[in-house]
Amino acid sequence: MIAGGCLAAPFVALLWVPFYASGPSLAGVPFFYWYQMLWVPLSVLLMFIAYLLLRR
Repeated sequence: MIAGGCLAAPFVALLWVPFYASGPSLAGVPFFYWYQMLWVPLSVLLMFIAYLLLRR
């Protein structure tokens, strides 16, 4: 159950486009790009946690 939540979190967060479609820019880069690039390492971390949970 927890492993499924770890795998579903990035999917749901990136499909919720109105949340990150508009927002402040950070260092001149629109929030849209920052938000998507933030999810790359977070997705890796969540997949690793899911892997560890399913492995035991």
